[in-house]
Parts: sequence; C-alpha cells; structure tokens
Amino acid sequence: MSAVREDLPEGRYGRSADERADRKLKVVGSVLGVALLGVVGWIGWDYVAGQSVSAELIKYKVVSDSAVEVHLEVRKEASVTGVCTLSSQDEAHGEVGRADFTFAQKSGRVDEMVTLKTTGRATMIEIIGCRAAGSAN
Repeated sequence: MSAVREDLPEGRYGRSADERADRKLKVVGSVLGVALLGVVGWIGWDYVAGQSVSAELIKYKVVSDSAVEVHLEVRKEASVTGVCTLSSQDEAHGEVGRADFTFAQKSGRVDEMVTLKTTGRATMIEIIGCRAAGSAN
C-alpha cells in the first residue's frame, strides 16, 4: 500500500509572485482608467456649462449681391446680453461679410432674423461664435 500525502507540494498551488503583480497592475489600471474618465467628464461639463450663449443657424436666404437674411436661434440666460459673430463667404471661399449681432432680449431662447451685409454675393454663412456681451472672446 502506498502512503497518501496530506500536504500539498509547496509553491505548486499558491499564488505566485507573477499573479500578485498582475492583480496589482489590474487594480492600478482600473483606478487610472476611472480617474481619466472623471477628468474627461469634468472638462466636458466645464466646457458645456461655461458657454452662457450659443446659437444655431436655422436657415439663410441670399436676397441680393450685398445682403443675406439669416434665421438664428440663440440660447442664453435671460439676464445675459448675447453677441454672435456671423461670417459669409463667396463661391471662391473668400470672406465677403462679417458682423456682430447683439441679442438683449430678456428671454432664454431668441428666434430672430438678422440681415448680414456683404461686399459680394454670398454662398455660405457660418456662426464664428457667440459670447456674453463684454466678455473678451
């Protein structure tokens, strides 16, 4: 009859140093991943919350070689006066008009038609940006 061993061979079934190191790397990687997601989320929230005035170009109509009617929807806080900069380009992508439009209405959403004067026939209109009146950008 053979003898039965009651103890397991040493080092054969326990965690090796490599497994412990792998577990530590997984924990460190998870913590860094969560931290990175937190930073990206915070930056995104700060960007969105920091914009007190935004606008959307609904449509535009070229009425002549020197003017374009632009339909804008501006979103802002009711107490803020918003300023939006529009630019127009001709067929060769040269700028033919640029102007700032002020929206001082005491409403959070302003739906308005504005007329952009141009030096040539415009084929494209874009919103360069919007900001609160008195801000640098």
